[in-house]
Amino acid sequence: MIRINLLPVKAAQKKEMLQGQMIVVVLAMIATLGICAAAYMYVAGEVEERQVRIDQKQAEISQLMKKIGEVNQFKKRQKALRAKLDVLDQLKAARVGPLYLLDALYEALPEKLWLTKFQEGSGRASMSGIGVNEETVAQFMRNLEASDFFEGVELKVTKLIVQDKIKFQQFDLSCKTVTVKPEKKK
Repeated sequence: MIRINLLPVKAAQKKEMLQGQMIVVVLAMIATLGICAAAYMYVAGEVEERQVRIDQKQAEISQLMKKIGEVNQFKKRQKALRAKLDVLDQLKAARVGPLYLLDALYEALPEKLWLTKFQEGSGRASMSGIGVNEETVAQFMRNLEASDFFEGVELKVTKLIVQDKIKFQQFDLSCKTVTVKPEKKK
């Protein structure tokens, strides 16, 4: 009987099978590494693209912040200019105001009444003068009340004085002054 040893064939078959499995494992690892590399490249590309977009947005934000700063500076300058214009308007009104105030005072003066003192400031006016009689002083007070520039006329003191054998009424009065813009005459 002939005996054949089959063990080396089985060992060779096992060796071949092991080599085949190793090749499959190596190919699977290469494929996995390839897929991972492709996924990494894709994600890295997305990250880079988004970083570019972020940089663009930050550049836009910095430009907008500059514009906002310019707008704020413009608003500050506009506010300062508005304040200066308001001061100019007040100065203009104060310059012309006494003219109209004195004109209204002149129009309110009745005949036979003379002012000896007139002071105006802080929205108040005080006057002293001499009238022929009490009725003349009362008429003067009514004329002041009727004016657009005076209100709240109060008589402080009235007393009889005699000068060169003629009787006069000396008076002191005070009132509020009102700033009224004059209407333009046609």
